[in-house]
Amino acid sequence: MKLLIVCCTMFITIAHSQSLTIKNNQGGIISGGVRTTISAFNEGKTGSTGFGVGGQFRLQFADKVNSDWFFDYITSDVENFAHRTDYHIGWSVLFYPMKNLTPKVRPYILAGHCFDYSNIVDNSNRSNSIERWSSAVQGGIGVHVNLSERLDLSFVTQYMVHLGTDVHAEQENGVVVFHEENGASLEGHLLFHVGINYKIADLW
Repeated sequence: MKLLIVCCTMFITIAHSQSLTIKNNQGGIISGGVRTTISAFNEGKTGSTGFGVGGQFRLQFADKVNSDWFFDYITSDVENFAHRTDYHIGWSVLFYPMKNLTPKVRPYILAGHCFDYSNIVDNSNRSNSIERWSSAVQGGIGVHVNLSERLDLSFVTQYMVHLGTDVHAEQENGVVVFHEENGASLEGHLLFHVGINYKIADLW
C-alpha cells in the first residue's frame, strides 16, 4: 500500500512538472487513463447497482471535439442468489461548448456507441448461467478538472441503452432460473464515472 501511494505521488509530481508542447491547436492531443464506474441498473426487480473499473484513451480531433475510447468491467449482485458481470468496449464523441480552450474546469456533452457482453451466474451452481452479447448507445454530460497542463480529473454521468434481448434471473422454489426474452428490447442504466487522464503528446 505504501509503495502504491509513493508511485502515485511520483506520477502526479512528474505530470505537474512536464509541459505539453502544442503544435498548432488542440487537435491531435492523445491521452490515456483509468476510471472507476458505478452502474445504476433499472432492468426490473432483479437489477442492482454495479461497481467496476476500466481504462480509456482519448484522441482529440479539434479544439472543441474530442473522442473517448474505453473498456469497462462491471460486477453486480442479482439479489442474493446470482452474480452479474458486464463488459463494455466502445467510444464516445465529446463536445466542449465553452469558448475558453484552457479553463480550469471544462464541461462537455457526449454521445457514442459500445458493444456489451453480459454474464449472469448462479451463486450456488456456477455451471448454471446465461450470457448475452448486445450493442448499446449512450449519451450524457461530463467535466474535466485540469490538475495541470497534462493531467485532468474527469467526472461523467451518462445513460446507456442496450439494443438486444433481455436476460434476467429469478428464483423459483429455491432454484435459480434464467430467462431470455424473445425479440429485441431496450434496456437502460445510468452510469457514473470518475477517471484520471494523462496527456501523452500532440500528434499533429
